[in-house]
Amino acid sequence: MATIKEVAAHAGVTPTTVTNVLRGRGKTGELTRQRVLDAVALLRYHPNLTARALVERKAPTFALMLPCITNPFYPEFMLHVGLAARRQGRYLIVCNTDHELDDENRFLDEVAGSLSDGILVANYPDINFEQLKRVVQRGIPVVIDLWEDPDSPPGIPCLAFDGRQAGRMATEHLVALGHRAIGAIIASPKNGIHDMRYKGFRDVLRSARINCPASAVRYCADTFEAGKETGIELLTSMPDLTSIFVSNDLAAIGVLEAAASLGRKLPDDLSVVSITNIMVASQSRPALTTVAIPTARMAARGIELLTEIQEGRHHSPPMECIHDLELIVRASTAKPRDAQ
Repeated sequence: MATIKEVAAHAGVTPTTVTNVLRGRGKTGELTRQRVLDAVALLRYHPNLTARALVERKAPTFALMLPCITNPFYPEFMLHVGLAARRQGRYLIVCNTDHELDDENRFLDEVAGSLSDGILVANYPDINFEQLKRVVQRGIPVVIDLWEDPDSPPGIPCLAFDGRQAGRMATEHLVALGHRAIGAIIASPKNGIHDMRYKGFRDVLRSARINCPASAVRYCADTFEAGKETGIELLTSMPDLTSIFVSNDLAAIGVLEAAASLGRKLPDDLSVVSITNIMVASQSRPALTTVAIPTARMAARGIELLTEIQEGRHHSPPMECIHDLELIVRASTAKPRDAQ
């Protein structure tokens, strides 16, 4: 493998000039620049990222910590984070903790500050906040992304969207269509990560004077299978429901399957609304009505915030809220049959 000194000798320049050309720094004449690029191509030179990190005391990577790579939302989020990191001249290290606290702790101990210059943490129920705070105290930038309660900062720099408002928007859509027999399936533990979405649901029903008994509310895991199983349980025990609010798309798609397996016609017999807008939400049958959260913008801003903290340029409050929520109306919702 060619070295930077060999590239410099071939191009008739100094190694510093090669570095400046490859990083777009300094002032280099066009002819010199082209000689350097030709030498790089001819010798197939690739920068040694480890050596660069040792010299500059700055890792060329950011790290992303995810709870579950099999949930289709997180690969989508990871894609946007990776693109944002490349725009900052960084590479991305991804850790899938699979909800294992030991894996999370090892990742933070071994990667933070050595292989990575900052860590973006996708919000999930079992985040070890004390461990993250210890990483911050070591001088390593940490940002929590996708936080859902703007009124309760976690004590670590974070990006939030208003989960309660997302729940309101989804439920207001059902009420505006004329639904009064509304159930709910919350794809997280009680008082868990989707609690704000459920509170938004309750806000709207309270304002509209619509009763939703405890028997019409179910909690389940955030999976397709759990959504289907829980949907069958809810619809079997409460067949008069005309609509269901589901706190997340993956479980909601399971509810669509549950309704179909029970012979319920969608959306004539049952409307289903959700939150997130993962890519498969538009591909389900029927396509899922959902409140889209600003995934791409939050991913990009997360990397920007890490960079600002790492470079000492961050002077804004410890939490920023992204407000771009949007109701995407698709074929899974309609007026109840008696109102059509």
